[in-house]
Amino acid sequence: MARKRKGRDISGWLVVDKPAGMTSTAVVNKVKWAFDAKKAGHAGTLDPDATGVLAVALGEATKTVPFITDALKAYEFTVTFGAATNTDDADGEVIARSDARPTDAEIKEALHSFVGDIEQVPPAFSAVKIDGQRAYAKARAGEEVELAARPLWVESLILLERADADHAKLEMVCGKGGYVRSIARDLGEKLGCLGHVRELRRVWSGPFAAGDGVTLREIEAEAKSEALDRFLRPLEDGLADLPRVTCSAEAAGRLRNGNPAPVIASGLDYGEEAWAAHEGRAVAVGRMMGPELHPNRVFVL
Repeated sequence: MARKRKGRDISGWLVVDKPAGMTSTAVVNKVKWAFDAKKAGHAGTLDPDATGVLAVALGEATKTVPFITDALKAYEFTVTFGAATNTDDADGEVIARSDARPTDAEIKEALHSFVGDIEQVPPAFSAVKIDGQRAYAKARAGEEVELAARPLWVESLILLERADADHAKLEMVCGKGGYVRSIARDLGEKLGCLGHVRELRRVWSGPFAAGDGVTLREIEAEAKSEALDRFLRPLEDGLADLPRVTCSAEAAGRLRNGNPAPVIASGLDYGEEAWAAHEGRAVAVGRMMGPELHPNRVFVL
């Protein structure tokens, strides 16, 4: 018999403004402890030194994590020119230096090469698995790490400001699986000056913005109290990028049992993914097959 999970049956999204110096997993564990939640997960890892949006799902909201993970995300980051590091950020060991420095015009011109459908090689110090082992574990052990290029959609990449010749602040909007450290590394190589990330902040992820984020200090101050619940956003926020359909109470019962059911929809194509709501609450996610929704995820709220 499976052991019953301890904790509260609580569901929703918490937008955390992650501080530097913590792993994403550590933040999730802190949130889970503070809410005394049975289940928690996050939608997209941030590097330990990065700050900004870490969207944490509790309870049934964990079933909507893939939709936030797949959503567009925006990052603001500062590139330091003149040095390459083994981690592609300021924490790493400098492995090469250059006296060259690009002009603003050269940076803007080079950025065009990183927009649209691109191929990107993840940093050696990353969580990508090689033969079942994390790349960073191999890199820390001194092993040679060779990672294959991966496709990435970059919606935009712009120069925000240039504080001095050694630094440039950029903003990137991209899809799932983007490594800002790789952008900084590859930009430095393209410009012939080398480069790495000095600072990184995720300013928004799908419907969640850093400006709406809760700090760990606020979470810790009200941990284990129901007052903390006021920071929770509804599970339905995780479905913001999917079309919504509605259903009757009877159809909701069928959908929650994993069965197809008729829904009220308008303008959706056959096979299109959507989520069904009854009285404003999410019932299921599935695909439209004619007038019916065929569920592949159901919510027990």
